Amino acid sequence: MGARTGSQFLEGLRKTRREIWVDGERIEDVTTHPKLRGGAESLAAIFDRQHAYAADCLYVHLDNGQPTNVSHMIPRSKDELRHRHAGLVRLSEGSMGIMGRTPDYMNMKFAAFASAPRVWAGADGRNERGAQNLLAFQRRLAEADLSLTHTIIQPTTDKRTDSQILGNKVTVRKVGQTADGIIVRGARVLATLAPYADEQTVYPGQPIPAGATEYAIAFALPLDTPGLKFLCRDSASAPGADPFDKPLSSRFDEQDAFCIFDDVLVPWDRIFIDGDVEIYNSMRQTGYAISMTTQSTVRALTKLEFAYGLATRMAELIGDHSPATTEMLGEMACYVRMTANALELSLEQAREREDGVWFPNGAVLEPMRAMLAVWMPRVAEIITLIGSHNLLTTPSRAQLDDPKLRPLIDEMLSGADGATADERAAVFRMAWDLVGSSLGGRGFLYERFYLTSAARNKQMLHSRFFDRTRSQALLNDMLSRAKCRLHSH
Repeated sequence: MGARTGSQFLEGLRKTRREIWVDGERIEDVTTHPKLRGGAESLAAIFDRQHAYAADCLYVHLDNGQPTNVSHMIPRSKDELRHRHAGLVRLSEGSMGIMGRTPDYMNMKFAAFASAPRVWAGADGRNERGAQNLLAFQRRLAEADLSLTHTIIQPTTDKRTDSQILGNKVTVRKVGQTADGIIVRGARVLATLAPYADEQTVYPGQPIPAGATEYAIAFALPLDTPGLKFLCRDSASAPGADPFDKPLSSRFDEQDAFCIFDDVLVPWDRIFIDGDVEIYNSMRQTGYAISMTTQSTVRALTKLEFAYGLATRMAELIGDHSPATTEMLGEMACYVRMTANALELSLEQAREREDGVWFPNGAVLEPMRAMLAVWMPRVAEIITLIGSHNLLTTPSRAQLDDPKLRPLIDEMLSGADGATADERAAVFRMAWDLVGSSLGGRGFLYERFYLTSAARNKQMLHSRFFDRTRSQALLNDMLSRAKCRLHSH
């Protein structure tokens, strides 16, 4: 089939009876329910967007000749990396980067997984069946243009013991086996996009200890699989609100869910890893982390650019050209430029793996995992500081349309330099929706932790990933000079 349209995406959601719970209610049709419809329609628009910007967003799949979303591509040249990048930018613009788990995020991961079947099979080929299952799934994912959700983090029940893994009765694990497949039980978080996904995936996240074979599992399942349940957080979608009043939350609540596996049967042909801890812990060799960080940084750049434009217009509408506000806007401009520079350098310094697959330079992007988790909350703070009380003096659409109130609003709530009351209200309502609404609060939490915390990423960069060769060489050179100088005296 190749790249789907928005209507095909929505029809796929209607065909399945999944167990999605929102605010105590099981949702029968996620495409029409007031608390989920806005997100479904926005995602449908993103599926349509890939056709509207086909030159950037689509490529011809080598296996079937069908036009396919570029996020499924396994790049074989630097030109293909740049093609994919252009498509990712177009897709992120569909939600201005506010939706962090649009389908291209998972597509990128599974393309990276499928680029290295040898990692899934193991050095001696002992998991060849799992590797072939993975390749078959990724082909179907691309050909049918499916939407995936995932859960890679175990729930927090007791931080003193959660990290031990072994013996944890909450984390997803294999509890049985039949002629048809394995039985899994437990829970994982955080299934972002769950109401709008066709399939649920489980794959390696953090390394697990030796002997934790029942936890070393990876697989994919349709969302309507018996025993699979999704408990969504409170809706932030502002059901029934006029889009003028809630321009972002009425459209871009992608939802997050606690995923429960209640003795779920996973068929043999859906299993990628079954009990092999060594293979489970080797997934970074596939390059999936680079692909994940690439998509996340592209998405974040679009959001930063949008937020910078919004904050700049806010200041203009109230005639605020003070040094303090100008400095804060300059700070946002720094974040935009530094993020754009990192992405460009990662493409310019792209590297070819020994098997001919190309990846952006992951070392360039690695710091973004820590810095974006700091910059994004700071951007929200800057918008709050520039907006101040003006964020709360925003007439609604109904008030603007009221013939008695409108003359007073035009007189007393217009903007600087002839800006209309409509524009002032629209801009400051959008700002509040971005930083102060329920969706804004969720976005604040998401940006701080979606690639783990800034602190954790800084720790990992220093202890595991940063190449300190030149730093040590410079230090040793200076120490040797100091030693020579001491001897000369």
